[in-house]
Amino acid sequence: MTRLIATSAIALCAASPSFAQDAACPAVSGTGQWIGGSAAASDIATTDSYGEQMALVLNGNRYASVFSLSAPTATRIEAQGRANGDPVLTLYGPAGDEILTDDDSGGNGAARAEVDLDPGTYCAVITSYDGGPMTAFVRIGRTEMEPLTEGLGNTSNRGPDTASAGCQDAVNFGTLAPGGAPLSIATAAGATGYLSFDLTEPMPVTITAENEDADPLISLSGPDGTNLGENDDFDGLNARLDIAAPLAPGTYCIALDALSDEAAPIDVTVAGYDPEAALMGLYARGEAAPPLDGSVQITDLGTLETVLRADIDVGSDTQWFRLDVPSAGVMLIEANAIGPAGDPWLVVYDVAGREIAQNDDTPSGTDAQVMPRVNAETYLIGVKQVGDRQGFVRLLLERFVPAQ
Repeated sequence: MTRLIATSAIALCAASPSFAQDAACPAVSGTGQWIGGSAAASDIATTDSYGEQMALVLNGNRYASVFSLSAPTATRIEAQGRANGDPVLTLYGPAGDEILTDDDSGGNGAARAEVDLDPGTYCAVITSYDGGPMTAFVRIGRTEMEPLTEGLGNTSNRGPDTASAGCQDAVNFGTLAPGGAPLSIATAAGATGYLSFDLTEPMPVTITAENEDADPLISLSGPDGTNLGENDDFDGLNARLDIAAPLAPGTYCIALDALSDEAAPIDVTVAGYDPEAALMGLYARGEAAPPLDGSVQITDLGTLETVLRADIDVGSDTQWFRLDVPSAGVMLIEANAIGPAGDPWLVVYDVAGREIAQNDDTPSGTDAQVMPRVNAETYLIGVKQVGDRQGFVRLLLERFVPAQ
C-alpha cells in the first residue's frame, strides 16, 4: 500500500477569489462563484452595473459563474480569453437544463450570447475549447450595459428588430406533428439565414445543424420574437438545441449562422424531443453519471486495494467503469493513449452522481490524469476519445492512504 507521508495540495480546478461566495451549480454537479461576489450583488435585473470575474480554467476543468434575476431580463453573457485562450460558454437554467452554448459569437475567439431570461438563478459555465489551460474574463449584465466583446456581424445574437425582419423572410420547411417524421433541410447559411417551421399542437423539440466545415450556430425564436435558446458547439462543431418544455402551437424561426464557411451546406433537422435519448446522450458524452441499474453498460473493476490496470478500445462514446474504494485517501487515475493518435478524456463521479474530477490534457501532452480525494464508497469512471478518434487507452488507477 502506498502511503502519503507529507501533506500536499493538488490543484485540479480553478482557485476562486477570496472574496467570492460559493454558489450551487447543480447542472455541473458542483459549485460556482456569484458574479457579483455575493448573492445579493448578483441580481442582474436590479444591479447598477454588470458583474465581471476572471476565470482560471486548468486541467480540462470548468469555471462556473452564477447570477440571479428577480424579473424577466434581456441578459448578455460573455467570456473573453486572454492571450490565445478560446472559451466556450454554456448557460444552464434554474432547473439545471441547458439553455444555450456558444464558442465564437463575441468575435476573436470570445463567447457571447444575448437572451431573454425569466426570473431565477442561472449558471454560466466556462470551459476551454481545446482543453488547455486558460484565463478568461466573464461578464454578465443587461443588454443595455457596456459589452465586453465586439461581437460578430453575422451571429444569431442579433437585436430583436433584426431577427424579426429576418424571420419575415424565413424559408418554411414544414409542420412538425407529434409522433411524426422529423423535418429536414440542407442549406448554406450564406444563402438561407432564416428558416421556419410550424407546430399545430404543443410539443417539445430538438433542433440540430450539422456540418463541421461550416461550424453552424443556431438560435430559435418564438411566434412573438422571443429568443428561446441558441447553441454553437454541442457535438464537436455541430449545433443542437433541446427544448424540453412543450412549445405552444405557432410558427417558429431558426436563425442559421456559419462561423467558418457560409457557403458550406448545413443539414438542419427539427424533431420531437426524446427525453430518454437526451439522457442517454448525456451518458455517452460523459456529462452525467449513468445509474447502476443495468440500463448502461458498466464494467466492474472491483476494489482498488493498491493498483489496477485496464487496456480498453474506446471511441467518442464514453465507456463506464465501476470502482470500489475501501477507505478514504487519494486516488491517482491516468488514461494514457496506446499509440500516437489517441487523445483520451476521463471523468470521475461519486456514487451520488456528483462530478469530482475531469481532465482532457495534462501539461505534458494529450493524455488525461486526475488525482481526487476519495472516501470509502463506489465511484464511476468514464473514459472516451476526443473527437472521432478510436483506439486503445491504458487506464491506470493507484490508491494512496494517509500515513498512520
